[in-house]
Amino acid sequence: MATSSRRLTTGLTTSISSVQSHSVNRPQSISLTIRRRNHHINPPPRLSLVPSSITPRFISRRRTIEALSTPPAKISLYGSAPIKKPGVCGYAIGENEVERSHVVVDHVGTAEIVVWAAATAAFGVGNRVMYKLALVPLKQYPFFLAQLSTFGYVAVYYTILYIRYRAGTVTDAMLSVPKPPFLIVGILEALAAASGMAAAANLSGPSTTVLSQTFLIWQIFFSIIFLRRRYSVNQILGCTLVALGVIVSVASGSGAAHSLKEAGIFWILLMVLSFLFQGAGTVLKEAIFIDSQKRLEGASLDLFIVNSYGSAFQAICIALLLPFLSKLWGIPFNQLGSYLKDGAVCFLNIGTLTKGCDGAPFLPLLFVIVNIGYNIALLRLLKLSTAVVSCLASTISVPIAVLLFTLPLPYLGVASSLPAGFMGGTIILVLGMILYSWTPQGANSSHTDTVIPSPPPT
Repeated sequence: MATSSRRLTTGLTTSISSVQSHSVNRPQSISLTIRRRNHHINPPPRLSLVPSSITPRFISRRRTIEALSTPPAKISLYGSAPIKKPGVCGYAIGENEVERSHVVVDHVGTAEIVVWAAATAAFGVGNRVMYKLALVPLKQYPFFLAQLSTFGYVAVYYTILYIRYRAGTVTDAMLSVPKPPFLIVGILEALAAASGMAAAANLSGPSTTVLSQTFLIWQIFFSIIFLRRRYSVNQILGCTLVALGVIVSVASGSGAAHSLKEAGIFWILLMVLSFLFQGAGTVLKEAIFIDSQKRLEGASLDLFIVNSYGSAFQAICIALLLPFLSKLWGIPFNQLGSYLKDGAVCFLNIGTLTKGCDGAPFLPLLFVIVNIGYNIALLRLLKLSTAVVSCLASTISVPIAVLLFTLPLPYLGVASSLPAGFMGGTIILVLGMILYSWTPQGANSSHTDTVIPSPPPT
C-alpha cells in the first residue's frame, strides 16, 4: 500500500471531508503533537484523522506499536524508516524534521557558560589577590576575617534573597523545597573548613596547592557515583592535565615534594579529606538544582536560596566547632571574645588601638565584595553547567594569581618571583582545558554531560 505520513504542529488547516475523499489506496494520517521537554505537564491528546477504510484491527496494531515506541522515537506504520521525535519547539513535516531545539539552546547555553566561566576565573583571581591584601591590615586577625566571611555572608545573602522574594523572582514554591540537603551541604562545608585549617597549619603553601588538585578528582568521582554522569576519555585526560599544570606552575622548585615527605601521612590524608568534603558538597549543590527542576515543574531554583540556606547551616556548624577552630589558630577559647572584638576594631580602623591597621576598612571590604561576587559566579556556573566545569574555571585562577603577585602591588612590598616551571605548567594547563572542551567529530553528545542546557534565567 503506497502511503505517506505528515506531521504538522502549527499553520495547518484541513477538512475531514477532503481527507475522506482520497482513494482507499492513499490513506493519510494527520497528527497534531505538542511536546515539552523537562516539564511535568501532560501533553495535549494526539488528534489523528484516519480514513474509514482502515480496519479496526489495523488501527489497534498502530496504536500498540506507537505506545511501545513513544519514548525513543515515533515509528511510522506507513514506511520502514522511523520518524525522529521533534525536540523542544521543533516540528516535523513528513520525514523531514524542522527543529530549533537542541542546536540553538545548546549554543545559547554554551555562550552563557563561557561568560560565567570567565567571570568565575576573573573573580577567582581577584579573590586570591584581595585576600592577600586584606590580610595586610588584619595580619594579626586572620581568624576574624575567616569568621567574617562565614557569619557576615549569611546576613548579606538573606538580604538579597528577601529583595528577590519581594520582587517576585523567588517564589513560595522555591522556598518550600526540602531543607535536609542544605543541612548536609552546611555540614560538609564546615567539616571541610575545620579539617582544612588543621592540615594547613602543618603543611607548606606549595604542598597545599598540590593536594588541592584532589578536589577535581573527588568532584568527578562523586558526579559519576551520585549523578550517573559519564565522562569521555578526553575529558578525564583534560582534567588530569589541568591539575598537573597547576602543580607544575605553582609548586615546581619550591620543595613541595620534600615538604609533603616531612609533613607526615596523617596531615596529608586530612587535607585530602577536606577536599573530599568540599567535592561532595559541590556535587550535592548540583544535585539540588537538578532535583528542583523536577519539583518546580521545570522552573529554575534561585541560586540565592542555595547560597542562603547553605551558608546558614554552615555558620551553625562553624559556631559549634569554634572551640576546636580557635585552638587551631592558637587562640584560647576563653580569650576568643576579646580577640574578635579587637579584630573588629582593626577592621573598622576606629580608635587609638589600630596601629598597623593601615588599609582598613577599604581592603577588607573590597575582599568581602570580591569574595561574594566569586561565590555567586561560581554557583551560577555550577547551576548552568556541572561541578567539574566550575572547578576547572576556578582552577585557572591559581596560576594567573601567581603571575599577578610578581607585579609591584600596593601594600605587599617586594614582588615575588615566578616559580621555575611556571610557563611549562601554564602550557600544560591550557592544553588540558582545550582537551577537556574538545568533542571528537561524530561523537554523541548524549554520552557526556559537559554542557547542561541553560535553565530559565533567574
